[in-house]
Amino acid sequence: MRSITRRTALGGGAALLSAPAIVEKAGAQSAFDWRRFRGERIEVTVQLSPRGQLLQQAGKEFEDLTGIKLGLEVVPEQQHRQKTIVEFASGRPSFDVTEVSLHVNKRQVGKARWCADVKALVADPALTAPDFDFADFGEGMVKYATQADGRMDTLPAFADYFILYYNKELLAARNVEVPKTWDEMFEAAKRLTDASKQVHGHVGRGLKNANVVLWSSYLLGTPQRDMIDANRQLITDTPDAVWAGETYRKFLRDVSPPGSIGFNWNECQTTFMQGRAAMWVDGIGFAAPLEDRTRSRVAGKVGYALVPRGPGPEHHCALFGAGYGIPEASRKKGPAWLFIQWALSKPMQLRMLADGRGVPARASPFRNEEAIGRSHFPREFFQTLEASSKIARAGLPEIVPVTQFRDVVGTALTNTISGADVAAELKRATAEFRPVLEQSERET
Repeated sequence: MRSITRRTALGGGAALLSAPAIVEKAGAQSAFDWRRFRGERIEVTVQLSPRGQLLQQAGKEFEDLTGIKLGLEVVPEQQHRQKTIVEFASGRPSFDVTEVSLHVNKRQVGKARWCADVKALVADPALTAPDFDFADFGEGMVKYATQADGRMDTLPAFADYFILYYNKELLAARNVEVPKTWDEMFEAAKRLTDASKQVHGHVGRGLKNANVVLWSSYLLGTPQRDMIDANRQLITDTPDAVWAGETYRKFLRDVSPPGSIGFNWNECQTTFMQGRAAMWVDGIGFAAPLEDRTRSRVAGKVGYALVPRGPGPEHHCALFGAGYGIPEASRKKGPAWLFIQWALSKPMQLRMLADGRGVPARASPFRNEEAIGRSHFPREFFQTLEASSKIARAGLPEIVPVTQFRDVVGTALTNTISGADVAAELKRATAEFRPVLEQSERET
């Protein structure tokens, strides 16, 4: 965990859009008092990601705009989820704003009513700036952040589509075309692997829990697509699920670096950045460091494409996302709401998009051709993002025990990398998790 300091905020990498522009635009709303809570201090906790790092780098802008002191911690993904749930359950969370993974904790947070309904805050002109423009948030993302009972207990922050990253230089050297199907990708990865140079055709998540979203990317390309059926029954040991598991195993065992069994997204990103992997399927929000010439050996050489097609009739990519929520237990809901407005303002969301840090929940950034044109990301990146939005489908089932689901299925997948039979592992995992899901569904 790292708390933001003034020095950290000032020392972060330069963003595409100038910081003063954000402060100036917000401050120009003379009818709205951004400094009504000056002198207060709020605590914010977000996940370690390009989005979290953007907030870390720009934090002083919020302090200058509002006069509110900002304590902001950036915590690795899985530890962050554990921390927030433990603190919520205690009834005394240490934070006033938290990032909530909608694909993991939406139903859990909603069922417990841990976060305040932000609809009331949006409707309050004394607390919401006149240029906030709630209608600018995409309808799909608003629905994603809304609970079944109609409460919107987070404001949607970003979507994350899985895409195919590829090293243009490595593919060109072997005269390999960008693959359009998973089978083509595996054959390409075999051709691109050169163990003598420590270069592999593919890198992907092997670590249990984290690896389920790669397996689900394969499953989305089958006729089955989903992990639970229309009757809310678990279907993770079917022929399609086994095909996805076998595809996962051969990519991780045959064309990925040694040690991939312990890789999460950050190890994959580092491997790709070092030029030691030709192809990588993961979230589009992890693109920014790849184009950082001070850190990445592949900057300017990265290609972006849709995830390959599977054997099914429809083409899908995995969708994930998050929102920012305010605990019901917080005594600083006003200052916390100002932070969320600033963090998810039009300029900050445009900054996220143009700097390659993720897919904003707002619609307006996609219409800003001037900013996109000045981005250091190629046009191909934005074209892939737009095309992915049209084929995106939830990459995890929307269930309360989703973390346990990822642990159980993820362990099975990890076992297959070590040589275990795919069908047997998925049958065992399904039998283990099915009663957990059934109990959860009865309680929901």
